[in-house]
Amino acid sequence: MKLVIDYTPAVRQTAGIGRIIRGQVDALVQHNPGFDISLFVAGTVTPEQRAASPLPLHTFPGISERNLTRIWHRLNIPAPRVEWLTGSAVDLFHATDFVMAPVSSRRKLLTVHDLAFMRYPQAAMPSLHHYLNVVVPRSINRADHLIADSGNTAEDLESTWPRLEGRISVVQGAVDHSFFRRVSDPETLHASRQKYSIGDGPYVFALSTLEPRKNYPRLIRAFHAARRDSGLPHRLVIGGKRGWLFDEIFATVRELGMEREVHFPGFVDDADLPALYSGAEFFAYPSLYEGFGLPILEALACGTPVLTSDNSCLPEAGGEGALYVDAESVESIADGIARLASQPKLRAQLAAAGEAHARSFTWSRSLRQLLEAYERALA
Repeated sequence: MKLVIDYTPAVRQTAGIGRIIRGQVDALVQHNPGFDISLFVAGTVTPEQRAASPLPLHTFPGISERNLTRIWHRLNIPAPRVEWLTGSAVDLFHATDFVMAPVSSRRKLLTVHDLAFMRYPQAAMPSLHHYLNVVVPRSINRADHLIADSGNTAEDLESTWPRLEGRISVVQGAVDHSFFRRVSDPETLHASRQKYSIGDGPYVFALSTLEPRKNYPRLIRAFHAARRDSGLPHRLVIGGKRGWLFDEIFATVRELGMEREVHFPGFVDDADLPALYSGAEFFAYPSLYEGFGLPILEALACGTPVLTSDNSCLPEAGGEGALYVDAESVESIADGIARLASQPKLRAQLAAAGEAHARSFTWSRSLRQLLEAYERALA
């Protein structure tokens, strides 16, 4: 059974979607149930990326990812075809990141991670918003079956396109519990603080690409209010690289005069995440909308309680290990910050429940869900 997987997000994206695809493909390759698997990547790859891949990577020599996007999705030209790279007919093609490459495989499977581009169009660059509104519906029409990262995303898909009922499988992400676990070694915790200039006091940790949907201006205003009203000594540490439309985030810090209290260390190496999660009193993730919420599970696996929103899929990710707030209310977020920062018993209760909740999200479980989706697509 010939299976071709679009591995592009696993190569191009360091966190989020990329981490989920890497974990699922690693599990699939390790416990291969009989598929002849090929991995396709749009654009060029480096020797290091080839070495890190669990299988050889197939690419179109000399064609960049941008040019492939122009040919396939903007010009809608069905060549070059992915199956030309494999040398054999394809039984199942798995498009892993919203869009379906032109393939003539027997069955086509598409993963749609979320509908943020439709639910929060103001949070995306206009060009990206327009592109996704054209390409994602077209890709859904081409797919025989769909994968959603959460039950909420599956519901969003069915409410937007009712004809998809019965054609969607939920395949959730997971965490590597041998890596994401509580760090208690003082030297390791101190080294992570030094590396990212966090200082010695208590801190609240947040992590994601800096972009509007993550709701950081409200988080910063809420943090300011909680410090003002409750006298909290904490710093707010927001890790992650700059994405798009992030100017308001830094403008809010300047407006409130919180340059010393809100710290942006930039991109955080994966190797340092367990220590940074573990060193925080709690993890803050008051997003406006998510498809899965992987950082929440990572924090919970490290024994760190979570403050997050009560919307979209986030209660699925947080379970009993999170304190939920209204993402659109600064007052609600501020109240949650003050409660978690000042109540160690509440933090301990959430941490214990969160670790238990996170333990059920394993890559073997994610693989079982993925194989069920493959069976449904092929049926």
